Amino acid sequence: MYRFNNKKVDTNLFLQLQDLTTVLSGNRDLEFEFNFGSFIDVIDHKVTASRFWDNTKPVIHEAGLKSDVFLRTVGTLHHTNLNDIKQYLEEVVREVSIPKFATQLFALFEDIRLQEIIRKERPGTKKVFDIRNSYHKQHFETQLNTNITRSYSLDELFCLIYLLIESDVPDPVFPRANEKQLSDLEKIKPFLYELFEAKTTRDVVHIAEKIVLQIDGHYRDSYNEYFVLPVSHIDHYTRNTLFDELTRTDKLTNDDYEEVDQEKSEYIDEKFSTWHRESKNGEGNQTFLQFELDQGTKTSLIGDGARETEEGDQAMASIQGASGQSKQNDYSDMESLEEKETEKGNQQDEAIYGEENRDAVKIDKVAEKPEHEDIQLYKEYVMEIEAYQRKLARTIEKTLEHKKNAPRKDLLFGRLSKKLLPIVIDNDRRIFYKKNHESKEMDAVFTLLVDCSASMHNKMEETKKGIVLFHEVLKQLKIKHSIIGFWEDANDVKEGYQPNYFHRIHTFNDSLYENNGPKIMQLEPEEDNRDGYSIRVITKELEARREKNKFLLVFSDGEPAASNYEQNGIVDTHEAVLEARKKGIDVIGMFLANGEVQEHEDLTMKNIYGRERLMIPGVSELPDHFTPLLKKLLLKAI
Repeated sequence: MYRFNNKKVDTNLFLQLQDLTTVLSGNRDLEFEFNFGSFIDVIDHKVTASRFWDNTKPVIHEAGLKSDVFLRTVGTLHHTNLNDIKQYLEEVVREVSIPKFATQLFALFEDIRLQEIIRKERPGTKKVFDIRNSYHKQHFETQLNTNITRSYSLDELFCLIYLLIESDVPDPVFPRANEKQLSDLEKIKPFLYELFEAKTTRDVVHIAEKIVLQIDGHYRDSYNEYFVLPVSHIDHYTRNTLFDELTRTDKLTNDDYEEVDQEKSEYIDEKFSTWHRESKNGEGNQTFLQFELDQGTKTSLIGDGARETEEGDQAMASIQGASGQSKQNDYSDMESLEEKETEKGNQQDEAIYGEENRDAVKIDKVAEKPEHEDIQLYKEYVMEIEAYQRKLARTIEKTLEHKKNAPRKDLLFGRLSKKLLPIVIDNDRRIFYKKNHESKEMDAVFTLLVDCSASMHNKMEETKKGIVLFHEVLKQLKIKHSIIGFWEDANDVKEGYQPNYFHRIHTFNDSLYENNGPKIMQLEPEEDNRDGYSIRVITKELEARREKNKFLLVFSDGEPAASNYEQNGIVDTHEAVLEARKKGIDVIGMFLANGEVQEHEDLTMKNIYGRERLMIPGVSELPDHFTPLLKKLLLKAI
């Protein structure tokens, strides 16, 4: 799990909701996110579920979020008329003294109508909606008593409306409700019962309008906001439904027609083959013409007819040809100039480090020459971890020595083996062996990525001891490695610009230098941490290395937190880890706790790194936990 605004969110559930959003809407560009209400926004390409469900039991929490997605992607997207909502906002909401109540009333009524449509179209959603309605009923019963106690009159009436609509009995009784609210409820009952016959958004608008006008002027507006308008940025839409908006196409630049005298038109009885991606040109004797009209005038040409040409006529089109193999230079693999420009434009628009990191900018910071104080402190740390280093290095060296002396068996020539039985049994002549004269090299490269966020303030000094151990062991074994601290500078973040620093303590080229170790002391806690982006940047660097075994170790003390990254940070980091592993890079997450690993912390790391995670209760125990991990990875590389 991870936290969004101090609320726990299950990453697996989040990914399910994102998949539901994509599949049910039929649009891969729509992203799911949590918000203070449930709505759909095709301008910003998102579908939201309400944080109302945050503090509920897991079963209710999951059903509530899924039902929000169903209502928006199956219901609002296809069955809500935008023009009717616009009319309601302009003629009712903006003209009355209770706009918040008027908006919520419509949102509630429309959700009830859409829910019935979804239940019929997708019977599998019934259980989810039953859980949703049951919890909502309990919630509004509690809110009713609260509003009565606080004398929130219109909020009380809203709760009464909901409980009446969702009641299991024909005429429910509300003993604690005020007489005025009960009296008004009786007056609007006929309108409420019309809701069960509503077929369209216009029907809902008429019902809500009659109720609002009935009570307008008798109440102050609502204090609480239980529901929000299911459509965001509604003023920007020009189509009838959101589905129309998603599938809209722009009109021609000019909408004029050209008059052509058909009698004077000349018919040319000659066929021209047109290009299609499924057309076959196996014999290489066809010629294709492809015309792409960027702007044009509507004509009356139909069928095989053609307009008679004149000397002044010109045709404006993009023409692309294809031909068989040339006897001289081969141009079959060359792209047209137009294709190259399109590809270039797509590359610029593509977020190569993930959509959440579109505005992230990489800034490298080179480590400075160590000062005298850093050199002395480094020597102290080396002495503290010397026992771990010596033991670990000795284990690896013994393994390498064993590899050196271990004979290669089952060869066709070499020294004759004492085991000659395979000749008789299997007719196998591989009975020779040779001794290895050279040890197998460590074909490996490591990167240690260190979280330098502000939350590392109380852990950084002890963390450096683990980093020193990492560096000294790999240096002794002559394994190239890099050590990089990462953070995002929150103070310099602005719209379209998120500076992310990579403090290059050691690079692959200088990691084996004798006196470079003290640079580790320059790592300090800074600002935020955008883990997914940082992992992708380093993955790209490791991908370019030629070593067979590539390892990425990520030191962290918690969840990613950066500008516009709190909600999707865990998911984005998880995806970055998966991408790196698909490219053959072993990624291990190392969590540093404050004395004891909490359950939610372990779940967070599990959601990001899976089983490849190391949970360290306290930084003082870092060498004890880090040593076995490093040993495991080094033995894997031999």
